[in-house]
Amino acid sequence: MIIQTERLTLREWRDDDRAPFAAMSADPAVMRYLRALPTRQACDQWIDFQIKHHAEHGFGFWVVEERASGAFLGATGLFRVFFDAPFTPAVEIGWRLSRAAWGQGIATEAARAALAFGFDKLGLDEVIAYAAPANEASQNVMRKLGMVRDEASDFDHPRVEADSPLRRQVMYRLPREVWAIASR
Repeated sequence: MIIQTERLTLREWRDDDRAPFAAMSADPAVMRYLRALPTRQACDQWIDFQIKHHAEHGFGFWVVEERASGAFLGATGLFRVFFDAPFTPAVEIGWRLSRAAWGQGIATEAARAALAFGFDKLGLDEVIAYAAPANEASQNVMRKLGMVRDEASDFDHPRVEADSPLRRQVMYRLPREVWAIASR
């Protein structure tokens, strides 16, 4: 499956995406607010998980590449939340972009395409997103997408160490009805 926007292509993973994904994941600035992928093996396992998620659910994180050049820019997409929390079951949207793609609206453009797929093709009722409180850039993208902060649903991520500054997460939500109005 391929999704195209004005500037971007969102597509499924290929083996030649592994090296640029690992290079991006080795950048401390990119990973500042994300759970670490400290080795090439960890990066490959993350990609393998995305491929499996696509096969099982019909969606996951896609590679984001620049349409004009085919350059690897990162990944964005939807995936099922696989831990127990008061808000699960849920489908989350997320993104991870190389530093070269920052500040150009790439995350917002790619995420809008993923949301359109989720609401229009998958028929989702709601999509959530969460981030560390200090991750203002991701929260800005969430707001640009029309997502609304749900402070009552902020939570401690069960897969993050208790003493980590990434443990606490702020929650944003986007119901189908709000998407329908915002995407007109």
